Amino acid sequence: MTREVLDAAVMSETPEGILIELRPAGIAVRCYAYMLDFLVRFIIVSVSSAILIPILQRTGQGIVLVLFFGMEWFYPVGFELSRWGSTPGKRTFGLKTVMDNGLPITPAASITRNLLRVADFFPIAFGFGILSMLLRRDFKRLGDIAAATLVVYEPKVAAKPKPLDIGPVAPSRILAPQDQAALMAFAARVPKLTNERLDELAAIAAPIANCPPQPDPNTTRRVLGVAQWLLGRRE
Repeated sequence: MTREVLDAAVMSETPEGILIELRPAGIAVRCYAYMLDFLVRFIIVSVSSAILIPILQRTGQGIVLVLFFGMEWFYPVGFELSRWGSTPGKRTFGLKTVMDNGLPITPAASITRNLLRVADFFPIAFGFGILSMLLRRDFKRLGDIAAATLVVYEPKVAAKPKPLDIGPVAPSRILAPQDQAALMAFAARVPKLTNERLDELAAIAAPIANCPPQPDPNTTRRVLGVAQWLLGRRE
């Protein structure tokens, strides 16, 4: 069993060897974010045109054209390289653009992914980009593939998890490293899960703990007991 069985999230490893959980954003929420950003750009350019063109005339037209170019190509780059790592549209929906390993996006990657929006647009209405996102588990468009970036849900700051009141249980057999990692990751998520979801995931992991694969509290306690043992809590 691998941790993908227990969770659909993408697991990534940092250069320091630390595993982190990334939750890629789907096509629907990314479309909503894009439309909101498009509205913001449209308002800025429209207001600028209404103010500058009547006053500066041809010079104002030139300024507006430069502003339009900058907003179209550098609006997302500027926000992605900011401390938020996302445009106002993405931030509204709790999204963030990061590198594949979860680290902040680099200038080269941001420029690459945004320049390749042209390729995503073909043949019409972001056809290639939408097709790419529909065919991939991580919902990457062509620009994300080329730049090695991900649009993910920004993790919420959670309260410090309470220690589990479950005694350690030694596993009945030697566990593979990926099985151990899956159980420990499962135990770390316990404070964020409902009891029903906890029992459901424990039933999936039950074969590791030599338990019947049934979603009930006894199975959950047994699986979490093995996880406690793996975490070094032997008393």
